[in-house]
Amino acid sequence: METEALREWFFLNRRALPWRENPSPYEVWVSEVMLQQTQVSVVVPYFKRWMTLFPTIRALAEAPLEKVIKTWEGLGYYSRARNLHEGARYLTQTHGGELPSTYEDLKKVKGLGPYTIGAILSFAFKQREAAVDGNVLRVLSRFYGIHKPIDQGKVQKEIREKCQALLPKEEPWIIMEALIELGALVCQKRAKCDLCPVHKKCVAAQSGQAALLPLKERRAETIHLHRDVAVIISKNSLLIRKGVQGKVMADLAEFPYFDRGTSIEKALNLPLTPICPLPEVTHGFTRYKAFLYPHLYRSIEKEVKEYEWVPFEEIKQLPFSSGHRKVLEHFKCNCFFYLSSV
Repeated sequence: METEALREWFFLNRRALPWRENPSPYEVWVSEVMLQQTQVSVVVPYFKRWMTLFPTIRALAEAPLEKVIKTWEGLGYYSRARNLHEGARYLTQTHGGELPSTYEDLKKVKGLGPYTIGAILSFAFKQREAAVDGNVLRVLSRFYGIHKPIDQGKVQKEIREKCQALLPKEEPWIIMEALIELGALVCQKRAKCDLCPVHKKCVAAQSGQAALLPLKERRAETIHLHRDVAVIISKNSLLIRKGVQGKVMADLAEFPYFDRGTSIEKALNLPLTPICPLPEVTHGFTRYKAFLYPHLYRSIEKEVKEYEWVPFEEIKQLPFSSGHRKVLEHFKCNCFFYLSSV
């Protein structure tokens, strides 16, 4: 690969991002975790707010988990936030609140995999280390003409080795970041080969196969879920349940929900007076697509197992799962006379 041409292209085309200029190891860590499965434009305001609220690893470690999850609200894949918090606590206890600079030590930090470790070593500690994300997998599978599924571990290992080999001894982190940027801006799902600084040496570009690569294994089919959601008011409170530890929505607040057609009164052992339906909501998570059918009810404030009555003024402090956050927003918009303080 013509790394000098790639380097020149990078300096002319790289985006100005808040975690790029002289980043601390902590800033690299946070930004790379946020960028997993999330677009850059979405991450920027979250990153800025995060660094204001939790400017150091020690500040993050000392923050309540609920505040950390609330700050993450809307980014999805909440295990990332939980891992950051747990990792910060570990680093505060074992490394004085600093990220170590070796691969073996970083492997011990919760949630850090090969890519994130590579990014920290490369971008923060300026080491000659491959950081192979989805962008780099796409770029190098095309450049080398790899006709094997890039979501296979052995293929990713092969590409990681190729990436490591092409990094120069002088300022390797620049080429590493340039490869990521090339995938983000040019070698996208629909490749812009005419704009690529290395297309003359790219196997896929020269053979007209860029549209065919990279290959991926067939994904499992999406499972559709249909759920009735009960937004239940009693006096100045709403009935809420926090996600169970170990489940997908752990630490996130949700309204009572059940498979479509379930008797909600019987399931909760709670008398309900229907008020009105709320707009339907759809949201996706992992392999699922959920269709939510919310309805507003009034009830008496009695104890309900696994749920709690949360006063209106405290609702805004709770982190909600994405689907139920949309339900809450519809409730606030359509029933402002019930929840004027939220």
